[in-house]
Amino acid sequence: MRLEKCWFCSSTVYPGHGIQFVRNDAKIFRFCRSKCHKNFKMKRNPRKVKWTKAYRRLRGKDMTQDSTFEFERKRNRPERYDRSLTENTLKAIKKIDKVRIEREARHHKNRMKGKNVKEQNEKRKEIDHSLHLVISPIAQQQEPSLVKVSQPYLEKHVAMEE
Repeated sequence: MRLEKCWFCSSTVYPGHGIQFVRNDAKIFRFCRSKCHKNFKMKRNPRKVKWTKAYRRLRGKDMTQDSTFEFERKRNRPERYDRSLTENTLKAIKKIDKVRIEREARHHKNRMKGKNVKEQNEKRKEIDHSLHLVISPIAQQQEPSLVKVSQPYLEKHVAMEE
């Protein structure tokens, strides 16, 4: 089963899925979904669209240099079938996948290392800046020494007439 890559977002296109566009110079463009095809027709650059792998790699959000990517490379040279080689390859795929997942997790952890401290500093600055908006509960309570005195409207007028 041959798995192709989407030209726009670099995700996997499985057989029987997606759409294929062939230009007049015989260049083939494969797309995983209509979203990618429409963005291609609008002449959008995948490196500037935030959800694509090209954008994520360019900005350092995904790993770019790793030896595990070498195993995913497309090879067009036909190989003679060898059962033991196939078994070893299938075993190796599982090991390589585990290694790649661990390295991606480590990459993400390193990327997020200073994020908590930065968020706390930003929150602290925001609180310091907008402290006047916060009213303490003690300030909202009325002092018991101040008593409201109210006179009815009629009593004032009666006193004046006499």
